[in-house]
Amino acid sequence: MLIHLQAAGTSFVLDARGPQPPSVLHWGAALGDPADEDLAALASAAVPAVPPSSLDTPPRLSILPTLGDGWSGRPAFAGAGRPRWHLSGVSRPSPASVLVTLEAEGLLVATEIELSAQGVLRVRHRLDNTGREPVDVGGLGVVLPVPARASEVLDFSGLWAYERKPQRIALRNGAWVRETRHGRPGHDDPYLMMLGTPGFSFGEGEVWAAHLAWSGDKQLWVERSSLGPAVLGAGELLAPGEVRLAPGDSYATPWTVAVWSADGIDGVSARLHEWIRSRRAPLTPRPVVLNTWEAVYFDQSLERLRPLVTAAAEAGVERFVLDDGWFRGRTDDRRALGDWTVDPVRWPQGLTPLIEAVHERGMQFGLWLEPEMVSPDSELARAHPDWILGGPDAATWRHQLVLDLSIPAAWSFVLDSIAALLTEYPIAFIKWDHNRDLLQEGSAHRQTTALYRLLATLKHRFPDVEIESCASGGARIDLGILDHVDRFWTSDTNDALERQQIQRWTGILMPPELLGSHVGAPTAHITGRRGDLSFRLATSFFGHPGIEWDLTTAPPADRALIAAWVTEYQKRRALLHTGTVVRSDGDDPTRLIHGVVSPDRRSALYALVSLRAPGTAIPPPMLLKGLDPVRRYTVRPLTLGSPPRTLQDAPPPWLQAGEVTLTGRVLAEVGLPVPLLTPEQAQLFTVEAAP
Repeated sequence: MLIHLQAAGTSFVLDARGPQPPSVLHWGAALGDPADEDLAALASAAVPAVPPSSLDTPPRLSILPTLGDGWSGRPAFAGAGRPRWHLSGVSRPSPASVLVTLEAEGLLVATEIELSAQGVLRVRHRLDNTGREPVDVGGLGVVLPVPARASEVLDFSGLWAYERKPQRIALRNGAWVRETRHGRPGHDDPYLMMLGTPGFSFGEGEVWAAHLAWSGDKQLWVERSSLGPAVLGAGELLAPGEVRLAPGDSYATPWTVAVWSADGIDGVSARLHEWIRSRRAPLTPRPVVLNTWEAVYFDQSLERLRPLVTAAAEAGVERFVLDDGWFRGRTDDRRALGDWTVDPVRWPQGLTPLIEAVHERGMQFGLWLEPEMVSPDSELARAHPDWILGGPDAATWRHQLVLDLSIPAAWSFVLDSIAALLTEYPIAFIKWDHNRDLLQEGSAHRQTTALYRLLATLKHRFPDVEIESCASGGARIDLGILDHVDRFWTSDTNDALERQQIQRWTGILMPPELLGSHVGAPTAHITGRRGDLSFRLATSFFGHPGIEWDLTTAPPADRALIAAWVTEYQKRRALLHTGTVVRSDGDDPTRLIHGVVSPDRRSALYALVSLRAPGTAIPPPMLLKGLDPVRRYTVRPLTLGSPPRTLQDAPPPWLQAGEVTLTGRVLAEVGLPVPLLTPEQAQLFTVEAAP
């Protein structure tokens, strides 16, 4: 059977005629509507020559390549023996999906392939042990071919508070392999591995990209061999003995999510954002958040927080989140994790008085938890040392240990503790933190699957409670946990300059409404850098905005500017959280240009961001991408807070006039002269279709 899936300008062609495992004939640009005979002709024409010193049959890359097929690259399957797979079945569960079944002695693999209406490809395997002996699974990954013209690799690394740092290399013969062994994706998560034509950028070039929808250990790779095609691969990283299948048992891999784009990285991003939004239940408009962590740290009491509640409400905040420090004995970060009852010393009447104060001012109430962890100095650790992953003598990280959620009693304890809080108090939101690596080989798979079950159970019992995935900032942002959460804490740093790049690259995969972005205090708590309020407000605007600042210490003028910023965000959040994100191609490393264009392309919002001193006296014009080329638009500056600082004798005349009207083609190809911003400043621009 020859199978052609096509959607949103993407085609995927599978040769499943057997008896050998199917192979991918094409994944890329749409092929139109080929008839069966055209697909047969393609399959025949795609057979390559037989090179010297090789197998005597033409080389062929299957969806589960093995040494026996002549594939000497990284194996898709690693386990006992070297099975020779053969095709046992092909079906079409829907017009957009394929189910392929492969068999070998004692083993069966079912491969699901889906192409969404947005052009997003998803692939996963399920391995069944049909034999009589246990089978150790060393690995089971997805391997997709890419054409030879894709010769540059872009992926990500990073560290705490500096996540999602891009790195680019030229693809040569051999494998570029990224593996994470944190028990979570980690701050250095490769995140999204992209392979593209030379020089591909945000707006130009072909790109093939893959992400593993999994919150545990993973591996992503690209490989080119002089003996065969280049491939893009992904799979869970399994330790020896981590997954052992008894007869009759099965193992399902995480989904590999892959995208092809002819329009550069932004094309990948647009498909992913649209697909993610289509799969999620409609969310309420993203409320403005105030989180108490950098405002008060552990200094918690009703007297301390009541003025902050008042200040938050006056600013227009819609969700007030009480962070770490509310539970029994938690006076610093070295004790009490796991003892999830309200501290009677700090909160003698429980959290009710605080929640009532929050509700009286029209805000939702949220609460911080770190349910997967336990402090050595806690009642839980003393009562149940057997629940600690690696035992009570395991290495601590941030003065804490990990609770082994694969132990049924420990899993139930966490569930019951959280359920008790959600039952007693009207909590609308949980900030779910995870502040350390597991550091126990062979634990990531069971811990991650137990976490998913826990989150799914809580969501079933408390469907109206939203959950944020925080992992000491951005160390667990992936499409696997997205099935269970409603928001991500993008990074622990609220330094607006660092956030510009972190949000830019994290937003390739995740839509902006899922990425928490808060305005911090004038001096950033992590970097010590001081930032103007207008720059901090502009940076937070393009995400799910919030505040991480003791507003009671802010001058009245600043509080008034914040309230105006909240009102402006509320006015524009429908655009910000449904539109298409566009980004400049970085021709000038001293600045960024990014924006959001509405689905009907009638309105847009752009930001011109000055990162450091310019390299030229007259910067290049600002190009506004993504607009309808024939429609006329009026462009106006939008000020958030005080006007950005500039160093110029006179602004461009169109800015002095206050607006200009031009076609989308002119704005994208010619652009507009820009104000001469000083470093760490941002100017926003509204774009509206002219009558």
